[in-house]
Amino acid sequence: MSLIRDAIDAVRRLVPETLPGALPSEAPPDPLIDARRVIGTPLSRVDGPLKVAGKARFAAEVPLDGLVYAALRYSAVARGRIAALDTAEAEAAPGVLLVMTHRNAPRLSPPPLMMADPRGAAASNLPVMQDATIRWNGEPVALVVAGTQEQAEHAASLIRIDYEAEAAAVSFEAAKPHATPPDDILGEPTTIKVGDAEAAVAGAAFRVDRTYRTPRHNHCAIEPHAVTVAWEGDALTIHDATQMVHLTRSTMAAVFGIAEEQIRVLSPFVGGGFGNKAVWNHHILAAAAARMVNRPVRLALSREGVFRATGGRTLTEQRVALGAKADGTLAGLIHSGVTGVTSHNQCPEQFSFPARHLYAADSFLITQSAVELDMVANTFMRAPGESIGTFALESAIDELAETMGLDPVELRRRLEPERDPTSGLAFSSRHLVEAYRRGAERFGWDRRNPTPRARRDGDWLIGQGVATATYPYYRMPGGEARIRLMADGRAVVQMAAHEMGMGTATVQAQQAAERLGLPVERVTFEYGDSALPRGTLAGGSSQSASIAAAVAAAQAVLVEQLLRLAGNDSPLAGLKPAEVEARDGGLRHRDDPQRGESYASILRRAGQGELVAEAAAPPPAETQAYSMHSYGAQFCELRVNAVTGETRVTRWVGSFDTGRILNPKTAASQFRGGIIMGLGLALTEETLFDERTGRIMNPSLADYHVPVHLDVPEIDVIWNDIPDPHSPLGLHGIGEIGITGVGAAVANAVYNATGIRVRELPITLDKLL
Repeated sequence: MSLIRDAIDAVRRLVPETLPGALPSEAPPDPLIDARRVIGTPLSRVDGPLKVAGKARFAAEVPLDGLVYAALRYSAVARGRIAALDTAEAEAAPGVLLVMTHRNAPRLSPPPLMMADPRGAAASNLPVMQDATIRWNGEPVALVVAGTQEQAEHAASLIRIDYEAEAAAVSFEAAKPHATPPDDILGEPTTIKVGDAEAAVAGAAFRVDRTYRTPRHNHCAIEPHAVTVAWEGDALTIHDATQMVHLTRSTMAAVFGIAEEQIRVLSPFVGGGFGNKAVWNHHILAAAAARMVNRPVRLALSREGVFRATGGRTLTEQRVALGAKADGTLAGLIHSGVTGVTSHNQCPEQFSFPARHLYAADSFLITQSAVELDMVANTFMRAPGESIGTFALESAIDELAETMGLDPVELRRRLEPERDPTSGLAFSSRHLVEAYRRGAERFGWDRRNPTPRARRDGDWLIGQGVATATYPYYRMPGGEARIRLMADGRAVVQMAAHEMGMGTATVQAQQAAERLGLPVERVTFEYGDSALPRGTLAGGSSQSASIAAAVAAAQAVLVEQLLRLAGNDSPLAGLKPAEVEARDGGLRHRDDPQRGESYASILRRAGQGELVAEAAAPPPAETQAYSMHSYGAQFCELRVNAVTGETRVTRWVGSFDTGRILNPKTAASQFRGGIIMGLGLALTEETLFDERTGRIMNPSLADYHVPVHLDVPEIDVIWNDIPDPHSPLGLHGIGEIGITGVGAAVANAVYNATGIRVRELPITLDKLL
């Protein structure tokens, strides 16, 4: 956790007087928060035409001279050693150039771990193909390079391997008695205790004490993991599907013992990430093999390979206990439980986070533990922790509302806190009650019948449910941006950011255009290349705010440069940066817009073809000064067939409070995408894990069921669009908020329809019959 601790310590040094319950002096609001020129326009994605025409090149589509192909062989035991290894038949197979195993692989350093090492993007810090040890069922144990993909895969199947299997920790139930709390959870304490919550719950007028369970999940991005690598001397070029360009570069540099400057990572398009597009074994093995054969190598994982060699969301067991007073306020709130992790990663599945910040209570006990299992390293998956933590917490809130005879929306209104319930910090911006009001009105919640099984249409039982959505506001430190302003009035903004389908290039061009006072068609946002200024990772719904802060810093430098360049012959002569604003393709006096000069004029008079400004974003002090979160209210209507148990979601309204919306079109897509992924979490998705062998049993889209068109109704999304004055541009990230609360809203609707409480996901037919 050193990376998080270092970032937090750096921020705390900036605000030494800020204590829980105390507010820092107010920073001046961003002047763009009140502007409505380019930001807020529903522009279509600039990368859309390329993708529709099939011209967007992904990592497995880059053409290189002399390209050869690689395939992996995976271990068949969960723990042990390779006892015998025969590669002769594979080496003799047609087209084979290399069979690499631990016997001949180059000596490499273990990869630095994401969230524990400043250089790290690896989901596991285990050494890669350095010895005969097996650590999980699916670990790559051999790699074949051949002239075609088919030749490589055939040869890999010819390798003969015998194992000495050892006793493995693969049973979650057997491991639970040995659960221990981690040192911390993403920089926060493992346990929060306020008062005596156990006693408060036990003595409360109304009580709920339940256990909820969630299974493993896999990301199932439409683009499987792939990498195309080439060496030129000691310089390595990596074409990758990644959501962390610079961290991939630093991780690979550490593994191969070379300088970061010797590596270039290019990732202009990523076909979905959701937290899983980090550094895994296949990156390292492909680069090692390319060096050995002295040819460019492509390693594209099959769908099965993605399941077996890259991790997903881990399983949890959660206890939520609520004790309410007669007035509907909470005397005690308990949220505890255990997750399954590995010893070689840092991904705690922070399911306890929502309970720390959502509801007021007199006392709290919030804690979680973990058990170590022999499995592929779990990793971050869309709203890690919050997506499944809200399933448990929001299901329990619904159960408490029924116990009290209160409407679930009214109960949440009574639990609304004035300040963060556990930190005591003021909220930077919180309009959850307004989101509930608007969502309930849009949905028609007042017409809901609270009695289970009260509505029926033939064999179909009809139910409605609601749940709160929440996700933290993050802005990552370390981002830098460059602005290149051309003499013809165009601008290019550069930052090694990421486009995984969320509209980064479009929205960032919009915000940069407004900040520069240019038409959006005159601004280009360049990203996805480690040769550009350092970008932060695309994770934690943090990228938009992180980029915006870096672009704002670069634009401030640009204004200073322009004023110096303009000189004494300009209408801008004598003006300070605070006295001017970017408008109409140039700089103008804030109070006298007639006094100004265009960018093109300034550069032409100075005889310059372009002006370049670069700056790093300031550390995110706001994240320590305030409690910052996105919120939402998820309303679900569904039907359950009384004969078959089939569940069909028929109507959905998501009402969100996520700060300022930069592009309504791309934002609506993000909200809907998260909700759809949440429907999978609620109803269909489960990674089946054989607790005899540690093998994943459904590693394909034929057996791992994600929602398809027939599973998804029309989804209505609305938002408050109230800027957060303490965030760049007033925005919050929105990539993950949509999935949170969905599991509980579905489960609560299922109960309203059937009278059956399902406390273990997914909600399948057998649980309703």
